Parts: sequence; C-alpha cells; structure tokens
Amino acid sequence: MTVDAVHEPFRTQFTVRVREGHSLLGVDLAAPCRYTSGNGVDILWMGPDEYLVLGPALSRESADLERALSRESAVLAVVDVSAQRNVVRLSGAHAADVLAHGCSIDLAGSPPGTCVQTLLARTGIVLMVREDGFTILVRQSFTDYFTAWLADASLEYVS
Repeated sequence: MTVDAVHEPFRTQFTVRVREGHSLLGVDLAAPCRYTSGNGVDILWMGPDEYLVLGPALSRESADLERALSRESAVLAVVDVSAQRNVVRLSGAHAADVLAHGCSIDLAGSPPGTCVQTLLARTGIVLMVREDGFTILVRQSFTDYFTAWLADASLEYVS
C-alpha cells in the first residue's frame, strides 16, 4: 500500500490566545504558517495571537494540560475545542499525490513544520506537513464527506 490514512481519535485540542510571549509549556511558539513540537504537544500557529495546542488522546492528563496552559503568564484565554475537529494522519509514498487531487497548496515546496488552513475538496482543514507525511484536522461535521473523498482520491495509489 502506498497511501495510509489513520484516524487519531479523541485528540486533546485547545485554542490558546496569547498577549505576547515566546513559548508555551516550554515549547517555542510557532512562526506564521508553522507548527512546533515538544513535551508531548504540537503548537500550531492559527493567527497573530492564536495558537492551537494539539495534545495526546483525551485522558485525565487533558485537564492537567488545560491547567498548565491557563497558568502561563502570556495566556489570555484557553478554550477546549477537542470535539471540534477530527485528526487524520496520511502517509506513504503517494500521500502528497492524494492531497494534490483536492488541495491548491504546493506540497512539494512546503517543508516539514508547515501548518496551513486551507480547503481540501471544498472542506476547510488544517494541514500539517510532517517528516513522515501529513496530519489533517477536519471539522467534525465534514468527517464523513472527507473520508469518502479521501478513499476515492486514494484508489489509483492503492495496490
């Protein structure tokens, strides 16, 4: 198989608004259109003062993560948005080819660490470029459509 899609259910997700600062949870804040990783979280740049903190699967530690974020001196607000988006990991030799069927982002020119909000097959997504593939965050209400589109776009690459 040259394309592999894996659903990562129940990921902890917090929208964090900051007044200014250089890090959250000991992880550097991401530059525009980028994400940073460390200490078990990804920090995605979503706007000038807005970040999405993507943590592990929901668990008791999710509340600890929320408390830790709330204690950060630069943080203005923390909102749990874990139920808002589903997370899908796409990897394999043809993962970028599949995404190119419905996405206008130049994935060949997007190095690992890139994070963009874009449309994929008329569906709003957050796309993270990783060393080993892509992480796609899709709104809960579009998941069925996205899954069907992904299966269709992958057909020619599945052996």
